[in-house]
Amino acid sequence: MTCFVFVTGGVVSSLGKGMAAASLASILESRGLSVRMIKLDPYLNVDAGTMSPFQHGEVYVTDDGAETDLDLGHYERFTHSKTSRLSNFTTGQIYNNVIRKERRGDFLGGTVQVIPHITDEIKNLVRQGAQGADICMVEIGGTVGDIESLPFLEAIRQLGVELGPHRACFMHLTLVPYIASSGEVKTKPTQHSVKELRSIGIQPDVLICRCDRPLPETERRKIALFTNVHERAVIAAIDVDNIMKIPFGLHEQGLDELVVRRFALDVKPADLSEWERVVRMKDEQDLEVQVAMVGKYVDLADAYKSLNESLDHAGLHTRTRVRIHYVDSERLETEGVHLLKDFDAILVPGGFGERGTEGKIAAVRYARENQVPYLGICLGMQVAVIEYARHVVGLDGANSTEFHRTTEHPVIALVTEWHKDGSTIEQRSEDSDMGGTMRLGAQSASVRSGTLAHRLYQSDTIAERHRHRYEFNNRYRDAIEAAGLCVSAVADFDDLVEIVELPDHPWFLACQFHPEFCSTPRDGHPLFIGFIEAARAQRMQAAA
Repeated sequence: MTCFVFVTGGVVSSLGKGMAAASLASILESRGLSVRMIKLDPYLNVDAGTMSPFQHGEVYVTDDGAETDLDLGHYERFTHSKTSRLSNFTTGQIYNNVIRKERRGDFLGGTVQVIPHITDEIKNLVRQGAQGADICMVEIGGTVGDIESLPFLEAIRQLGVELGPHRACFMHLTLVPYIASSGEVKTKPTQHSVKELRSIGIQPDVLICRCDRPLPETERRKIALFTNVHERAVIAAIDVDNIMKIPFGLHEQGLDELVVRRFALDVKPADLSEWERVVRMKDEQDLEVQVAMVGKYVDLADAYKSLNESLDHAGLHTRTRVRIHYVDSERLETEGVHLLKDFDAILVPGGFGERGTEGKIAAVRYARENQVPYLGICLGMQVAVIEYARHVVGLDGANSTEFHRTTEHPVIALVTEWHKDGSTIEQRSEDSDMGGTMRLGAQSASVRSGTLAHRLYQSDTIAERHRHRYEFNNRYRDAIEAAGLCVSAVADFDDLVEIVELPDHPWFLACQFHPEFCSTPRDGHPLFIGFIEAARAQRMQAAA
């Protein structure tokens, strides 16, 4: 039977509940346990795909096409388990489910309330997502004390009672700040956070204390006394220079052993050799490259989270320190492409909307004409096609119908019908719900032999995750290929263009999908590894 670890957070958000949960899960996996992970998000949006990056950061996509919270990226990067539609639920989705049932008459006209109807729905979905696992980690977004999280917190409180102490464990993440002006470590935020949690009926079993320095034993003891948590269950999560080191710190303090003993599990000792190898690779990096990421959300730390991680993973597997420089694409429109002259490689990530598009097109042209390694992802592929159509093929004014609905040459356009898999046909129009009509999830594609893409993947077929509405317009494919741009991968069933590349360029590749969703520190990803190897070669050539 599945045991549950419920992860909550207090006082301030963004302390790293997802990272702590993923790190603990990775240690438990190394002890031979199967682990599932679930994130409960306390916002009312039903469709994360329509949320603003300025508020939500990155939207992460699973194999089965769920648009989810970016914490799921940490789950997949730190563990071997795959997330799915059953791994992330928002308050909006929960309420939407219950209201649909009410409209169908499932409740026989009874009054629908938070308790029991909403909490029952939460509990049912948590149980579904946990099926088949030895341990399920359930992270509750938001902070204790906020009204938004209360239905989730009430649901896990009920689950704790229903499951009993041998199948439920509550782990609470708090902040223990150091006040420089007084030279003190303050435990009050933790004390008050736990007091708030206990007021709604949840007694934490483990405390994870975020701090920027070792937690003094006197303060650890004080926290234990005030919160009714055993001293050995007060775990210090000290800031590290490499997130791959987090599992080691938690393991050294016995966090995984606390969980194993709580559930009376007979398992092998932890084997962190995989993580030791990853940390060692970080220490073996012998060259630094400068990568320009040309985007429109460059001031948002979380907007390109998976991309940043993927470039870092590629650095591990190529012995390269990757220094990312965020270049606002609008600056290229006003100040010019000379801003790119000192970089070893250029990457244009995904995005939506017209703002900054011409700057991205200018970045593509600079990379193409100056033989600088280029990687385009999603919109990064679309602007590469637009640039090539305009300046090489000679299609003046070529554009995407997303940016110019009546463009004379719509080389990128809204595809109205496509196969989701071998049998299901999906349709969309300009009037369709934006989030509900994206091409989403893992889809297979065939890779042309003899191409850069084939050399990188070492395979005739690939499966990558998508998140987009607009596609390469195959009406222009012959003309663009005849001019020299190679289509090196196409989607199975639909013949939609998935990868384009330039054969007469040191390294120029752009893909419609999002490879960053499938990169891990253990294995990296072929496209990012190839890209950083090209940047490395560019750097060494410049230094020669």
